[in-house]
Amino acid sequence: KAGKKALSADQTQLKAAMLSVLDVVRDESSKDAAVRLVFEPKTSRISQEEFITTLLAQTSLETSSPINLTMVGIDGKPTQKSLRQMLNEWIAFREITVEKRSRHRLDKVLDRIHILEGRQLVLLNIDEVIAIIRAAEDPKAALIARFNLSDRQAEDILEIRLRQLARLEAIKIEQELKGLREEQKKLEDILGSPAALRRLLVKEIEADAKTFEDPRRTLIQAEKRAVAELKVVDEPVTVIVSQKGWVRAQKGWANEKATGAAPAEYSFKSGDALYGAFECRTVDTLLVFGTAKDKGVRVYTVPVASLPGGRGDGQPVTTLIDLDSGTHVAHYFAGPPVANLLLANTGGYGFIASVENMMSRQRGGKAFIDVGEGEQLCRPSLVGGASGSELMPAATHVACASTGGRILTFEIGELKALPKGGRGLTLIDLESKDTLAGAAAYTRSVKVEGIGRGGKEREETLEIRTLNNARGTRARKGKAADLGFKPAGIVRVL
Repeated sequence: KAGKKALSADQTQLKAAMLSVLDVVRDESSKDAAVRLVFEPKTSRISQEEFITTLLAQTSLETSSPINLTMVGIDGKPTQKSLRQMLNEWIAFREITVEKRSRHRLDKVLDRIHILEGRQLVLLNIDEVIAIIRAAEDPKAALIARFNLSDRQAEDILEIRLRQLARLEAIKIEQELKGLREEQKKLEDILGSPAALRRLLVKEIEADAKTFEDPRRTLIQAEKRAVAELKVVDEPVTVIVSQKGWVRAQKGWANEKATGAAPAEYSFKSGDALYGAFECRTVDTLLVFGTAKDKGVRVYTVPVASLPGGRGDGQPVTTLIDLDSGTHVAHYFAGPPVANLLLANTGGYGFIASVENMMSRQRGGKAFIDVGEGEQLCRPSLVGGASGSELMPAATHVACASTGGRILTFEIGELKALPKGGRGLTLIDLESKDTLAGAAAYTRSVKVEGIGRGGKEREETLEIRTLNNARGTRARKGKAADLGFKPAGIVRVL
């Protein structure tokens, strides 16, 4: 239909996964049950826990919502803060408020005590006070001088009514003074002790909770996010990748390794050819290496189990990852997490890292390899740890080939493993205009590929004797090789 949105490959796969386990959904909400949704599985063989986990992980029954935690703090400025910071600042604000309130109340209590003490003194000398008021030209000054009163107390006595100086009022004054002095002591304890202040704060919060609380509608408890784990059958497969980035997985392992021309059973679209056929298992991982951008190379992770089957041309690998803008796919490798790779760049630097180090759960991959200005990643070379019909022994040496035709070999122990990635160490000392065509880990032999006269593709296998002639230590210039063509890459044979 016009305007209808097409489902992506991931959405189609998710829909198929849900329909494979879910049979019926009914809304049984009523007066007795405000919200009641009934989900029925397709088969009774699926456990209740597994069924619930699938629903929570693959639908919006369990979801997270972003919250803009911006608040006006004590400083009066709106700032984005964490929930913990907000609560701490609110508690600090409450402490300041309770302290100010207590101090204000203490001032009022002390003022009232001061007034009542003056009245109490007058009651003991009521006749003399009345005589002074009648006779003196300035009764206020006379009272202050005679009874050592304050200006505030004298003013209060002059304004007081005579009936408030009766005997009954004296008893009330004594009772009020007693209550005020007890309150004064409590307020002074609160202001003088941070612990007492916090106890009062907690007591007030608990009282407010009892007064204003209502039953919680949603249960809040510590729980891990539901993750639907796909059960993958561990079986051998061959991951076939074309030079234009089409990928598929064929059951079983190929009888011969595809290091040169594509075997007859591998067919590709017109103008496409084989990049590599990786013998691995369904539980392994396909690593996709992008081209360099901003002096960095991103590595993308695709589970082998999610690859399309071997029939047809497969699927473009760019539909399985979120490729960084301005880059394209450069290289691939499929194997177990324990497999180690030699990663080198055209600037002559390299290091060793395991597949597990480069794996990421994000479709956008992770930045792992650093390169210099204008440098690119060379084809990764297997060091050891991969599976296949013919197990490759762990490499003992490294062979480097420059585009200028120089070869250098050295022991692999001279290299470092960088679990967090980086640029690595210098592999070969390059001339100013020379670049590294590639570096391969090996035990006995490597194959150098390049372009000969007339633009023809050339390759030559170098055995252990030839490689030993170029033996040196890491970061040396190496020796000029009589290949008859300029190297463009180097791959491991054995």
